[in-house]
Order: sequence, then structure tokens, then C-alpha cells
Amino acid sequence: MMVASWIDAISQLNSADKDFVLVTLLATKGSTPRNAGTKMVITQDDFFDSIGGGNLEYQVIALARKILADSTVQHHIGYFPLGPSLGQCCGGSTAVLFEKFTGSYVYVMLFGAGHVGKALVSILSELPCKVHWVDSRENEFPVYIPSNVTLINIDQPEAAVSEMPVNSYYLVMTHNHQLDFLICEEVLKKSDFSYLGLIGSKNKWRRFQQRLKYKNFSEEVISRIQCPIGLCEVPGKRPMEVAVSIAGEIINHYQKKQLEQKSVNWQELKHLYRESGQNSLSETNSN
Repeated sequence: MMVASWIDAISQLNSADKDFVLVTLLATKGSTPRNAGTKMVITQDDFFDSIGGGNLEYQVIALARKILADSTVQHHIGYFPLGPSLGQCCGGSTAVLFEKFTGSYVYVMLFGAGHVGKALVSILSELPCKVHWVDSRENEFPVYIPSNVTLINIDQPEAAVSEMPVNSYYLVMTHNHQLDFLICEEVLKKSDFSYLGLIGSKNKWRRFQQRLKYKNFSEEVISRIQCPIGLCEVPGKRPMEVAVSIAGEIINHYQKKQLEQKSVNWQELKHLYRESGQNSLSETNSN
């Protein structure tokens, strides 16, 4: 990817739907390679622009890549004294803001091309989702497939779980209870998912809980499965009614998660500004 600046990098990475961290020097004190407000962009395998080079930039890049790999972190503020610990003789210090931006799409793996699966795909195709639709029965898939839906026709659908990125959503509704169990087991082993929903009755769910405990899954891990799937406020047994209920739960889940990720710990920010010698945000560019 050839880019001239961090601004161009953000534009191209957003177009490619790739994750990145935007790094900003929030505050500086004393002698530092760059002034407050300097930015750079970091991905898992590249970086764009510079905050001054040296060991500071090396440490910042390494931390940004850890943040990219950690699904629980969206923002981070770090304080870096530019002394012996970083191998730089500037003698100053800087507070650095790390902001993670992930692809705007929600990645969904839907198991089962039955009546509810077909109805659900018609809804998900209108949402910011990239759907991987899995079934061993090729003839169950409809002729028309929306552009954001990828078909996966394999004899062992549970094997497809490994293909999904971190924080994916898994919806399990196949024609076979044993297959449902195998899929749930594989997702729980992977552990890096955002949501795992299982269609079925309360009796089916009790049996699955017992079997998963026998497989040595903890109660905490098992509780991550949402069963019965869907919003209880949206009743109905018709395929489209069930699909609307499930889609509503998915929308509610990813919208809440996006709001949580936008929050910033301002108390931490104030603390770091005090450490760096800044009394307020207005002094950021005063050095």
C-alpha cells in the first residue's frame, strides 16, 4: 500500500475494511522528537508516517499491535519518559493516545440453510454484515445469493469455524442436533467470538449444557451461548418472525458493543497529563 501520510493511510485502510491503530502524541514535556499532535497509523504488518523514530516509535508500534490483537481494548493512553528506559537521550516525556479502528462490518457465520436460515439471510444482507452461510446440503441454498453472503458447502460444517476472524458472530440452526453440538463445541474452543446463538427449545439447551459440562467446559464458558436465540420481546414461530427476533438480538448486541468501544477513560487522560507536566488540555501545544 503506497501512501503519502497517515491521512491517506486511514482513507485506504477504511476502503479495504482493515483494522488499524491511530497514534497521537497528546502532550509533550521537555525535549521530544516531535510536537504534540503528531500522528501515525499502525496495522499488524505495516505503519505509516512517524512520531519521531527511535525506540519510542518502536515501543509504540509494538504496543499498538498488541492492542490490535486484544479484542477487549479499544483505546489506551500511555506515558513514555524519553530517558534511559527507552534508550533515548532527549530527556523529555510524552503522553500517547492509541485509538483502535476496526472494520465496519460485522462478521457472521450462519449454520443452516433451512426456512429460518433463508429468512435470516434476507435480513442480514441488508445490514452491515459479511455473512458466511454454511450447510452440507448444497441443494438447500437458494439461486440468488446477496453480494455480502459467501456460501460454504462442506461435509463437516463445524470445520468452517476456524475460517472466521476474531469477534465473529455465530448462529447455529442446522437440521441436526448433533451437528449443532459439534459446531457449538468448536466455537467455544476458539473462544474469540463476540456472540454464539443456538436455536432450540429449553429442553435442547439443558441437554447441551449437560453434554458440554461432561466435555469439561466451565459454566462461565457455557453461559456465553445464547439459547434460546432471539429477543423474547419479539414472539412468533413463523420463519420470518423467528428471523426478525434473531436479527434484532444481533443488532442490539453489536450496537451496544460499538458504543462501549467509543468510551474514553478521561480520568486516566487527566492523570497522564499531570504526569507529563501539562495542567490542562489547552497546554497541549504550548511546548
